[in-house]
Amino acid sequence: MTQETVQSPESLEYRTEVRQLLDILAHSLYTEREIFLRELVSNSSDALNRIQFEMLTNADVVDHGAELAVTLRADRESKTLLISDTGIGMNRDELVQNLGTIAHSGAKSFLQGAKETGASLDEVIGQFGVGFYSVFMVADEVTVTSRSHRPEDQAWSWHSTGESSFELTPADKSSRGTEILIKLKDDADEFANNWRLEQIVKKHSDYVSFPIYLVEEKPIEHDAEDGAEAETDAGTEESQRVINRRTALWRQTPQGVEAEQYTEFYKQLTFDFEEPLLHIHLVTDAPVNMRSILYIPSKLNRGLMSARTEHGLRLYSRKILIQEYNRELLPDYFRFVEGVVDSEDLPLNVSREVVQSNPNIRQMSRALANRLTRELKSLAKKEPEKYIKFWQEFGIFLKEGVASDPTNQESLLELLRFHSSKTGPDEWVTLAQYVERMKLEQEQIYYVLGEDVKTVARSPHLDYFRANDIEVLYLVDPIDGYMTSMLREYEEKQLQNVDDAGLKLPEREQEESTEKVGESDFDALVNRVKKTLGDRVTDVRESKQLVSNPCRLVSPENEFDRDMQRLRRLMEQDYETPKKILELNRSHVLVRNLSGLIQNDSANRLIDATIEQLFANGLLAEGIHPNPAEMVERIQMLMEAAVPGA
Repeated sequence: MTQETVQSPESLEYRTEVRQLLDILAHSLYTEREIFLRELVSNSSDALNRIQFEMLTNADVVDHGAELAVTLRADRESKTLLISDTGIGMNRDELVQNLGTIAHSGAKSFLQGAKETGASLDEVIGQFGVGFYSVFMVADEVTVTSRSHRPEDQAWSWHSTGESSFELTPADKSSRGTEILIKLKDDADEFANNWRLEQIVKKHSDYVSFPIYLVEEKPIEHDAEDGAEAETDAGTEESQRVINRRTALWRQTPQGVEAEQYTEFYKQLTFDFEEPLLHIHLVTDAPVNMRSILYIPSKLNRGLMSARTEHGLRLYSRKILIQEYNRELLPDYFRFVEGVVDSEDLPLNVSREVVQSNPNIRQMSRALANRLTRELKSLAKKEPEKYIKFWQEFGIFLKEGVASDPTNQESLLELLRFHSSKTGPDEWVTLAQYVERMKLEQEQIYYVLGEDVKTVARSPHLDYFRANDIEVLYLVDPIDGYMTSMLREYEEKQLQNVDDAGLKLPEREQEESTEKVGESDFDALVNRVKKTLGDRVTDVRESKQLVSNPCRLVSPENEFDRDMQRLRRLMEQDYETPKKILELNRSHVLVRNLSGLIQNDSANRLIDATIEQLFANGLLAEGIHPNPAEMVERIQMLMEAAVPGA
């Protein structure tokens, strides 16, 4: 090659349908333009890793003692950004191979086929190694100058404006590594701002193993002589500082991390002022490589200062942030969990923004979910008071898991906690404890649904169970009905709602002195109630279970969605109150007096008002009254009747 040839630029064509691909890169591939810096820093990190490995066995490299680092230098006036590294470098042929080949020869036919079949863009971009070309989202032109680590190789420059060709020119560069000079587009001048560059690095590349330096220019200040006021010289001087942390806590061994470090990292990650309730540090190499730290916050609602606007784990590949909110690595019912996951086995598409589903991802998800469940069980056993704090904040999510994840339902059951008719306000019972203290003749696990613990504690459904010392679980979360509809039994004991009209219980023995409404009078009462309530109830009948309450509403037998009524009332705008069976207690004084009033003064307006209020009381107890305010006028009328004038 003659000297004249060496000095002349070579113009070469890209080895693919470059305009089509670059158009995809610039307009469709990445959702955020700042991603270009992550890609270039990632490439520099790879080059530094390669030279580090090379020098383990080869001392004959250019600049053997040079610091392994990445440097960023922005110039706002010229709207340029220079990214340099001291990595392995490239010679002419490697520049052509790495930067002049965007895809394989089948690119055109693949793109054409994708158009014809309607394949997703993710499927298309996953075929090509084009991370470097994200730079054309922000660049009018790019010049890459590189010197290989091999002493005999010459430095070369690669230049492109993103058109169908690029230029190669011998370069005057004596130091090892690669420099990328970016001439920014007019609408991309934000990337010539040092603050913006530092923000992007901290977000996406904070844990790259090598230092990332940011070069800054500062004015040179000189003190005036003889005590005069200081004057600022017009000149400037350069300084540089490291802007990435480098040390990724999750890639250290758990034995080497102090508790304070976990807490500090959690606060940096979430901006939560409170310490996390629990942290889990997981390091595995088989069946899949994974490094992870998961956190359970101390509270569900962490206020306006929370840094996390969505749920999902931070996903890294070799300490490079791939996704800020990954929702695939944990079941949705663990969405309150914060943390990071890093793996070298991730099958990524070219944008690194979408993780392609494969067995590795499913294995990681199972490993994380199983570990979380085990740690929560351990917390419940070793620190029950701490676990109750967790349960009060996040228990509703585990109930969602029981309802929505049949595969893991059994493992989650041990984590459930309930109030019951035999626990105090600060006590909780597990399903295992409930079964352990069941009566010998008891074959079912009984529960009652309601608005809150105080309300269900007064539920008329509990009359029989209190009288016979049978425990009933209190289910007071809106999701409880959904959970019980999917959880039919525990340890071969069927779960049974106490409002079931078909509930089979031994008839309670009543005291001989107990007064009851006679058969004919009770029939008259039932007919009057049916006439007053009309089709709002499906039937009116005598109750075999009520003791201290005058009436209750029970669900018709085999009503498949009765447990879902409270949830439907909250979610459906056109919700209609379900029709139930009204059961009356023939021994209750109110029922006896109402029956007597019908016999003696059937036209009395208090009869229908009382019937209406008994029905409304039942709806309130069930948590399904559509409009409690409508009772006010009727209650006032009943109060006036109860407090006659002097």
